[in-house]
Amino acid sequence: MYLGVDEAGKGPVLGPMVAAAVLADPGDLPADVDDSKRLSPERRETLDTEIAALDEVAIGVAFVDPAEIDRPDTDMNTLTVRGQARAVRIALSGSVAADCDEPVRVVADAGDTNEGRFERRLREFVDADGGDVDPDDANPIPPVDVTAAHGADEDDPMVAAASVVAKVARDERMAAIDAAYDEYGDLGSGYPSDPATRAFLREYVADHGDVPDCARRSWATCEDALAAAEQSALDEF
Repeated sequence: MYLGVDEAGKGPVLGPMVAAAVLADPGDLPADVDDSKRLSPERRETLDTEIAALDEVAIGVAFVDPAEIDRPDTDMNTLTVRGQARAVRIALSGSVAADCDEPVRVVADAGDTNEGRFERRLREFVDADGGDVDPDDANPIPPVDVTAAHGADEDDPMVAAASVVAKVARDERMAAIDAAYDEYGDLGSGYPSDPATRAFLREYVADHGDVPDCARRSWATCEDALAAAEQSALDEF
């Protein structure tokens, strides 16, 4: 038994980044668990349900919302470490992890060009005395032995399982966001390259003079939408 951790949604302009951690015996996972990007939405949802139903499993899901992503005192590498650490701590505070007498092996998909740096920072952030620790997260957790590697979501079944859980959780949050703005039609995938997403931002800014709360205003896509609206107002004047 060991823990895999990954995140989904680093690049979108809409919605949160979601990190997930799964602690289980890899032999208990569905045989076709894989990197979430290589699975259909329907298969991801089925796998998510099957993973959650395992007899011996602990799952942690952590959301990094747009307001936190937009903070000027952070960066995406730090946000990725922080999100993964939160997910790991949630999973390790469960009853399955409570029976671990030795350090828990943690395998992470490295969210940094430098695998060693990401590995070190994740270990520090998971540590109760280091990184960004939720004050409500008071449960003691076992020590961890962290390994981080690029492409771990493709090579390691536990990290692949975490990638599935993270992606399904983000898709569910995006569906809720889409429903909250149903007067604008389909918001699209939330990625800057999606014409539907860009159209939504343009229309929303035209109506309200600002981007919606679900948007990462520090992203260039939001800056472009605001600049275009300002130029349009000047042209009309």
